[in-house]
Amino acid sequence: MGDPTVKRVVDVLETLYPLRYAESWDEPGLIVGDLAHPVRRIYCAVDPTIATVREAVAYGADLMITHHPLFFRSVHAVSGLGFRGDIVNTLVGAGCALWVGHTNADSAHRGTAHAFADRLGLLEQKPLVPIDDPNGDHPVGLGRVGRLASPTTLGDLARKVSQLLPHTQMGVQVAGDPDAQVRTVATLPGSGDSLFDEVRASGVDVYITSDLRHHPATDAWQQAVYEAELRARGFAVGSGDAMPRPMLINTPHSAIERSLFHYLVGDVADAVERETGVRPLIELSRTNTDPWSMRV
Repeated sequence: MGDPTVKRVVDVLETLYPLRYAESWDEPGLIVGDLAHPVRRIYCAVDPTIATVREAVAYGADLMITHHPLFFRSVHAVSGLGFRGDIVNTLVGAGCALWVGHTNADSAHRGTAHAFADRLGLLEQKPLVPIDDPNGDHPVGLGRVGRLASPTTLGDLARKVSQLLPHTQMGVQVAGDPDAQVRTVATLPGSGDSLFDEVRASGVDVYITSDLRHHPATDAWQQAVYEAELRARGFAVGSGDAMPRPMLINTPHSAIERSLFHYLVGDVADAVERETGVRPLIELSRTNTDPWSMRV
């Protein structure tokens, strides 16, 4: 049958991670590449940095899969005067295509949120923000909501989250009493402070996400404390007892989104083999692409 082509592998990727799941502002998919080029080796990374691109070239990759886009906005040049142009030229020169699975992969079955929720051991999972896909066989959508197998403390849950993630200088931050008991969790790997309303409506004990900015996080936590005080005074506000909820666990962005590859590496190899009869070699970068190199 011969080696699968870039086009056939992209078709497989976009069956696993349909582009229709992407947010309206997002542009995932094939960014660089010759559709007819054969694919024998695939290299994966969270971010398409020049370091990970050079790793892909050294690996002899015909296709690179990244979670984060190379381009978020329209560009007018891919010359050597900018790092994005340097990346494009490096990929083209090496005959390596680039495919991005971003918010489409976040929402997919066995995508970023699903994989992290499974790694955390959440039971009775459902999407935080469902996507109605009449052609789909599984619930899909942004984030996941679920129940821990047994109650734990906020501090112990934060330590477990930290242990699941690659080490970064940023570490993991927590808002709430570390000794508070938690059982239900909402998680959105990636930037999550735009979904506080949906998280509050879910009634969970803790929200695990990334990139929580000062003002949205402060407002969300102050509202949680205020509603808990009202419940303690006998007012029916929100859900549960006098514990403020949701408590917050803020993680490094790239570290938590690496969870995508927990399933992707094996799923893509299996799906390409089923479709083409040839199993590609797939390698995952171990490079930490978090930008911070020192904490004082």
